[in-house]
Amino acid sequence: MDNKLMLMIPGPTPVPETVLLAMAKHPIGHRSGDFSEIMAEVTENLKWLHQTQNDLLILAASGTGAMEAGIINFLSPGDRVLVGCNGKFGDRWAEVCDAYGLKTEKIIAEWGKPLDPEQFRAALEADTAKTIRAVIITHSETSTGVLNDLVTINRHVKAHGEALIIVDTVTSLGAVNIPTDELELDVVASGSQKGYMIPPGLSFVAVSAKAWQAYATAKLPRFYFDLGKYKKDAAKNTTPFTPAINLIFALQAALQMMKSEGLENIFARHQRLTQATRSAVKAMGLPLLAPDENASFAITAVMPDQVDAEKIRSVMKKRFDIVLAGGQDHLKGKIFRIGHLGFVSDRDILAAIASLEATLQELGYENFALGAGVAAAAKVITNF
Repeated sequence: MDNKLMLMIPGPTPVPETVLLAMAKHPIGHRSGDFSEIMAEVTENLKWLHQTQNDLLILAASGTGAMEAGIINFLSPGDRVLVGCNGKFGDRWAEVCDAYGLKTEKIIAEWGKPLDPEQFRAALEADTAKTIRAVIITHSETSTGVLNDLVTINRHVKAHGEALIIVDTVTSLGAVNIPTDELELDVVASGSQKGYMIPPGLSFVAVSAKAWQAYATAKLPRFYFDLGKYKKDAAKNTTPFTPAINLIFALQAALQMMKSEGLENIFARHQRLTQATRSAVKAMGLPLLAPDENASFAITAVMPDQVDAEKIRSVMKKRFDIVLAGGQDHLKGKIFRIGHLGFVSDRDILAAIASLEATLQELGYENFALGAGVAAAAKVITNF
């Protein structure tokens, strides 16, 4: 019998049946009044999720497209930027900055360790001439399962007074509390296949008034990703280019589900699943890559030292149809990552942990008592 595939990766994440059914509807004209009504509802609910009254723009792109748009719309060639690099995606944003001729300065931490806010403070305070135009960070570094200290880093950016803060929230938006307006975040980018619980293909950019002031003088080239066009058309509940219509249908359904659950419940669920997963992994004697105090609510990275990470992933897929993520770049083959983002429940975590225990047993790993992982996860879930 073909088993039900279970995605336990940071993205794409599982998609609810109601969302799949919404996506299966026949397309409608994207210049029609009916579609404008849907866009109005979706935009309002996106602002609710982002906790913002800023402009909220929808792109037919991945999260990388949203971040590229967030960089090129508010900066000019030669502008000085600080980029936090402690994983695959922080490194990617530095590469984007380099590609557009920005003066990129990296704040670096070892993969698996959080960015040090003090390094940002020192660099920003030393900039008495106010030449730093932007600080670019990844909130949840998906490649390692590290949640960076956005609040503290942002506080140092605000003390600087001039620099924008541009934030990759691709695997934190919809899992972690990000009060965009309260924190006065300037550019917040995310992607649909993560906490939004829909397939890949859409991305989102929230833009502050301060960022729009920078847009007025920014000189980097842009056309499809010119956010000014999206802002103008969003005021009319439409888009400058053909949108991914059926993904908008899916987004409408997913956001309705999220509003029904409520922000606090969404955040609590992700925290509970994260703690349950990490407790289970520890009970099985497997080392975790990221420290507890900086654990991503999207993914848990595990670095086994007595059993092969890729063999674990292979058995989990072949035996149980559960897909775990592998490592990237120099961590390839050294870690596996358990996703718990979006449409994931307590039952999913218990099933995944039980399957992981069976996999470890099959691979001859004996550094735990069978059932210890499930018991540890269940304890967190029942006592949370």
